[in-house]
Parts: sequence; C-alpha cells; structure tokens
Amino acid sequence: MAGIEGKVVLITGASSGIGEATARLLAKHGAHVVLGARRTDRLVALADEIAAAGGSVRYRRVDVTQREDVAAFVAFARTAFDRVDVIVNNAGVMPLSRLDAFKVEEWDQMIDVNIRGVLHGIAAALPVMQEQKRGQIINLSSIGGHSVVPTAAVYCATKFAVLAISEGLRQEVGGDIRVTVISPGVTESELADSISDPDARDGMKAFRRISIPAAAIARAIRFAIEQPDDVDVSEMIVRPTASPY
Repeated sequence: MAGIEGKVVLITGASSGIGEATARLLAKHGAHVVLGARRTDRLVALADEIAAAGGSVRYRRVDVTQREDVAAFVAFARTAFDRVDVIVNNAGVMPLSRLDAFKVEEWDQMIDVNIRGVLHGIAAALPVMQEQKRGQIINLSSIGGHSVVPTAAVYCATKFAVLAISEGLRQEVGGDIRVTVISPGVTESELADSISDPDARDGMKAFRRISIPAAAIARAIRFAIEQPDDVDVSEMIVRPTASPY
C-alpha cells in the first residue's frame, strides 16, 4: 500500500508541535489518524478541527511512560480501523541542565518519555504489524542524537538511544516492516518550555533563534510514509538551512 490515503497512522505527542502538524498533514492527504497525548482537551480540539475539514480521526489519552496505556492506545486504533499501518513515536521532553545541577528527576523523565516511550510504542505496534506482515514504525530522534552539547548530555543520550533502537529494529524486522528515524534540527515546538534550569533556558532561547516550523518535519514524515512498501527511508535529518547546528 503505497501513498498516504487510507493508511491508519497512530501519532503520540499529538497535542502540539510536530505531532499536531503531522496529524493535520496526513489527515489532509487521506490518512486515518489516531491521536494520542496526555492533554485530552487539546486532542479534542484538534480532532474536531480535522473532522470539520473532512478528515478521518480518532483520539485517546495516552501516557507513553505507561506500557499498558500505549498497548491500549494501539488496541483502540485497531478496533476502530481493523489494522495499524504506521506508528509515529513522537512524544518527547527536553528539560536541559548541566549534569552538576543534579536534576535527577528530570533525567528520569527524559529516559521514561524519550526512550521507554519509544520502546512501549514498538512493543505495542510491532506484534500487530508482524501479524499483518506490513507496517512502518517512525521514531523521532534529534540532531541531539548525532552530537552532544553542554546542558544536553542526558537529552542527547536519549536521542542517541532512539537511533540505536531504530537501527537494531530495522535489522531485525527487515522484509515486511519499515523502520524510519527522523532527526529534527531546531524546530518550533513546546519542548523548551520544560526547561527549569535558568541558564539552560536562556541558552536555548539563543539556540532557537533560527528554527523551522513543525510542518517541515511533518512533510518529512509524509515523504517516508508515502514511499512504496519496498522502499524504506531509514533516516532523515531535517534542519534549518541557516543553522550551524
């Protein structure tokens, strides 16, 4: 099944940023989008807008740090549409700080959302795709998964992990199931809002002066999905043209 139209696409972190932009774009091109996030009010508003524009949409609250939640999210989508063609593991957090600030709870949060969240998505969707003998898993990494900068050690570690998990999965499931990892550069989003450390927050403001809209990453995701089944776009880095990072 090449193209977008008619595919059932699950998106975590769909209440804002890249997830929201991806939901809007894919629904516009005929996908059945299933939205997941913790902020149900935003999911309702987004789903209403997509439906009003003629799109096919469902939504369910999901906390990607909870394995049972993600399993229920995938089961919900399968019940609604009888299959799962694509899962976009997009949910992520970025509370940056120096390691010697010892914000251990924030380290744990990044590990739980950015790594475990992806693994939970894989664990829930992969058996369905193996049964179907078709599917695509798209994981969101970052340019932080390719290089490390001060205050971002733990965040970068989680995004390096997403790259490693994605490549390992690709090698293990090749044939019927495609695996794609997208690494955004500086993109307009709410990620920086989670930074509690004042120095890291100020540094990120300067870092994010040159950015691209979330729709740019959505278009990359669309490109990966719309390829024929025998074409796997394994990895893409999408960054601002003017950015040195």
